[in-house]
Amino acid sequence: MPIYIEVGTKRSFATALDWPGWSRSGRDESEAVATLAAYGTRYAAVVTLAALKLTPPKNVSEFRITKRVKGNATTEFGAPAIGLPSDAAPLGRAELERVERILVACWEALDHTAKDAHGVELRKGPRGGGRDLDKIIDHVAGAEEIYLGALGARAPKGAGDRAHRLADLRDAVLAALRARALGLPIAEPSRTKTLWTPRFFVRRAAWHVLDHTWEIEDRAM
Repeated sequence: MPIYIEVGTKRSFATALDWPGWSRSGRDESEAVATLAAYGTRYAAVVTLAALKLTPPKNVSEFRITKRVKGNATTEFGAPAIGLPSDAAPLGRAELERVERILVACWEALDHTAKDAHGVELRKGPRGGGRDLDKIIDHVAGAEEIYLGALGARAPKGAGDRAHRLADLRDAVLAALRARALGLPIAEPSRTKTLWTPRFFVRRAAWHVLDHTWEIEDRAM
């Protein structure tokens, strides 16, 4: 299975090229790849929501590193930040539909996990840190508004309750993703000068959703 490595000085990320959102970090390349493998079953369960089947590698030897890229301060902070030159390649309709389904599946996984964790006190970190459930959901939505700007569109102003605002935001994300991938105009363009490619956007957005989905799962145990 092809993966690429984003190499930082204190943190590295291993990312599956064909499976947006399946990206894990470690203190070095070896640890990142091992962690990616460890999360394979959890990721496979998510993409079943998109009617896709993934058989994760049984061990790290089944991963094939296709490229290594140098990370930056965002990498060190704890988020994948560097795309690939190949991300600029056109995203055809069939592939666009597939990555859309995966992104929607990630959202569904977050929603299901948040529903299951409702009323559960999330376990705190070793020094008492960690957001509560509502703040995690708001954090993910706030990040997606920023990501949407990097995709080239403005976030909707939003109205109504949280559920309606979240639905409007996700609709705007999918609309902007389709417009960018298909070369169509964006209704409300952002002023961001350096834009993310659609491929990188989906990988980053899906990773962030799943990172916090799995955080909720782990802290609710």
